[in-house]
Amino acid sequence: MFRKSVCLISLALSPASVLADAVPSEQAAEGLFSEQPYSPYANRTFPERPLWGDTHLHTGLSLDAGAFGNTLLPDEAWRFAKGEQVISSTGQSVRLARPLDWMVLTDHTDLMGFAPDLQAGKPGVLADPKGLEWYEGYKAGGAEAGKAAFDIITNFSQMTLPETLLDSYSPGADAFSFTWEQIVLAAEQHNDPGSFTAFIGFEWTSVPKGFNLHRNVMLRDGPIRALQMVPPVTQPPYGDTDPKALYAWLEEYQEKTGGRAVAFAHNGNLSNGWMFPTEDTYHGGKVDEEYVAARAKWEPHYEVTQIKGDGEAHPFLSPEDEFADYENWDVGNLDITELKTDDMLAGEYAREALKRGLMLEEKFGVNPYKFGMGGATDSHTSLATAEEDNFFGKSVSVEPSSSRVNHPFIANDLGEIPGDLLVASGYTAVWATENTRTAIFDAFKRRETYATTGPRIGLRFFGGWDFSDSDIETRFLADVGYTKGVPMGSDLRPRKGEGAPKFLIAALRDPVGANLDRVQVVKGWLDSEGALQEKVYDVAWSDDRVADQSGKIPAVGNTVDIDTASWTNTIGTAELVAVWADPDFDPDARAFYYVRAIEIPTPRWVLYDKLRFGADLPEDAVLTHQERAYSSPIWYTPAE
Repeated sequence: MFRKSVCLISLALSPASVLADAVPSEQAAEGLFSEQPYSPYANRTFPERPLWGDTHLHTGLSLDAGAFGNTLLPDEAWRFAKGEQVISSTGQSVRLARPLDWMVLTDHTDLMGFAPDLQAGKPGVLADPKGLEWYEGYKAGGAEAGKAAFDIITNFSQMTLPETLLDSYSPGADAFSFTWEQIVLAAEQHNDPGSFTAFIGFEWTSVPKGFNLHRNVMLRDGPIRALQMVPPVTQPPYGDTDPKALYAWLEEYQEKTGGRAVAFAHNGNLSNGWMFPTEDTYHGGKVDEEYVAARAKWEPHYEVTQIKGDGEAHPFLSPEDEFADYENWDVGNLDITELKTDDMLAGEYAREALKRGLMLEEKFGVNPYKFGMGGATDSHTSLATAEEDNFFGKSVSVEPSSSRVNHPFIANDLGEIPGDLLVASGYTAVWATENTRTAIFDAFKRRETYATTGPRIGLRFFGGWDFSDSDIETRFLADVGYTKGVPMGSDLRPRKGEGAPKFLIAALRDPVGANLDRVQVVKGWLDSEGALQEKVYDVAWSDDRVADQSGKIPAVGNTVDIDTASWTNTIGTAELVAVWADPDFDPDARAFYYVRAIEIPTPRWVLYDKLRFGADLPEDAVLTHQERAYSSPIWYTPAE
């Protein structure tokens, strides 16, 4: 009745008087709208949706990618990431199911540009005996090409590359500068602020003794700054494998150009435990105040999952974690040297690194392993595919075929890494305010990122002291999270009162993907005795399951049909939201917390190969898995 009365009154007024009453004067409008707008979405300053991308991809310009037959250059890689259909190096049509929002193209800097010249049989390459040998192997194809490619990689890792070739494709050489310019200008051509962000970057390729200590570098800048310097290499006499050499280059870049740069540590698998040193395991020097300060400054992000294995946790390190045994690689290095030791594994996995960071912070006052989480493909095909049903492999040699499941990734006299162990992973989600180089780069610096093994799971994680159970009832969860707490990647604000920290968590399934099984909080801390501890808490789960007497939640089940490589979302749930308080909080203990969101079981890529090619799968091939997302941590530091 009230609305009807208003309508009748309005009709009795002249149009002019209606307009006068409806539109306030400037003074009235200023008073009415200056404090709180009617629209709940107005004046928001926080990121509202995750932007999806890949921080690690190689084209045919990279030494190893090109040696294995990748003929696609940066233009094809950028067009593919933006959603265009391209033809792979093996002649197959390929397209992403959904375009990416951004990407960093990271071709290897050492011998950058050599591979295309090898493929073309350039005179400068053929003039060297080794260059001629590699060219003939490449042209022969098949096993001979693979042998030549691994010989190139072996000579690179052992620092026995021919001097003539090294001199022709290192900083100071025209070929090196030309290739860098090609990379920079291609990124600029495809950068489309607001729609797609193309970052200029590279991979610094340190492999002392074959141990993988690679870092990927992302520049915030365009060509005016990026072309003032050429990227660093690791092969002497032109470079050094010590990460401090990379940190020095980053410092010089910022000072000389006025630009900004960050480095991302490569997934720790194959580093023989050297990726996260503590005191005496660091290649090139001792872990001291200089080292921890430089690493904390330049490496705010870690590649926790990729094609060469998942690096969040390992069952040896986390025996109480039932989900730690996921896509683990635990060989020593690229030569598959038998170096499997307790110390090796502890120096390779993200959770252990986060714990070690607490210990080093206690000692030096700086935490060098205070990183955000991210995923990447590390594909050497120019194709950023992390989808199980659209997986184009690690290299051209294992692009889709009936035999690739049984084609070893690496094989030598010491053993092999079977082809079915390759992982269709991963992507990084960034909570950025806009799709630009500046906004995404700044999100990396504040560590407001999370990793997935491929699915586009939505994940929010906030920490604070004032969250309540009623906060999960709002549909404006981010408003509450940013108002009452801090987002993933942050330090908790100073403690209020005597209570424990509380965390607001929300996970939403990929709109075209699988339901969620559960959401967990992983906690690590340094106890009063100086020992490093960890615990995994189930905080929300699907299907009305009830914990047993030990607190364990029953398995969610499995709907995968092996014969059709399909599943149904008849188990699990689309959304999980919770407020969780740490029941074991010690206000005197340094700690970190991160979220792991886990899907219901779905098919691995090998099952799709069986369906499409009739591939004969290895007897022990894993056919299903539970994909997941990892948030960046939130840290707690006791008051002094």
